[in-house]
Amino acid sequence: MSNVPLTFACGLYDRMLPLYTGEVPVEGVDLKFVVEDNPRVIFDNMAAGLEYGASEFSSSEYISRFVGNQCPFVAVPVFASRVFRHSLIFINKKHVKSPKELQGKRIGVPLYTMTAAVFIRGLLSDEHGIDLSKNEWVEGSINSAKAHGNPTILPTAKKLSITANQSGKSLSELLETGELSAIIGTDVPDAFGRNPDIVRVYPDYRAAEIEYYKRTKIFPIMHTVVLRRDLHDKHPGLSAAFYRACEQAKNASLKKMKYRGTLRYMLPWMTADLDEIDQVFGGDPWPYGVEANRPTLSALVRYLEEQGIVAKAPRIEDLFVVKQ
Repeated sequence: MSNVPLTFACGLYDRMLPLYTGEVPVEGVDLKFVVEDNPRVIFDNMAAGLEYGASEFSSSEYISRFVGNQCPFVAVPVFASRVFRHSLIFINKKHVKSPKELQGKRIGVPLYTMTAAVFIRGLLSDEHGIDLSKNEWVEGSINSAKAHGNPTILPTAKKLSITANQSGKSLSELLETGELSAIIGTDVPDAFGRNPDIVRVYPDYRAAEIEYYKRTKIFPIMHTVVLRRDLHDKHPGLSAAFYRACEQAKNASLKKMKYRGTLRYMLPWMTADLDEIDQVFGGDPWPYGVEANRPTLSALVRYLEEQGIVAKAPRIEDLFVVKQ
């Protein structure tokens, strides 16, 4: 019986590299790995049903589509991208003295529904008791006056104060002038490091993130992996086979990263980082599967409901077709 052809679009992350090289095959599959470093392109192509049989996909957008019954794909609990976001909350200290003062303020964000923003708002709410439901959100590019693309996303479940930045200035410039009180998202504003009034809410963000993880076990998941529903239905074993291959690829990459005879990445203090990973994460900083990620997934679905993106948080077990 011939193998199933499968086109998989993803960034060329270290945990995916063995799939790309063929070092780790997917059982019963002829895999075509399409490298695309712009996640937005992948998400929009996948949502439009173009080109791909599987891809990495925004976690928040997947859950929104799942809840809204507008989801032409299924998810496996493989997490292509994870990022702590404490480092990407910027304020103008002329106008904001503490995180609590962000309540009710005007805040810039590339996209209100993006997973990074969901986790940052959840962090601010959980850690500082901020009710962000009455804030005004200004969507746009952090360091450009241009719009932040034209993503194919679903409308929010609740009516929120979200406007497009049409000022002719970047969000960074609006933060400098005081037209915004803060910026959250995925990039460092150009004003940071040049204007002393533009500062991080968490200056020592590494220490803050480590403490946060130890206390909450939340390591924010940005992207999961999805497969077209028609392929999943036609080939019932495909999702499980793909999950197993991703797990094997991640473990192979982790083993290579931990080899200390040479530095695999251009990180001069990588040996110390590896020691810290062992101490903080118990050796595996990037677990796949539902149960190992329950605290993070529980926080994500709760945030999506609290922030008005979905009407009701789904059961985590229902989100994934592989029940690992």
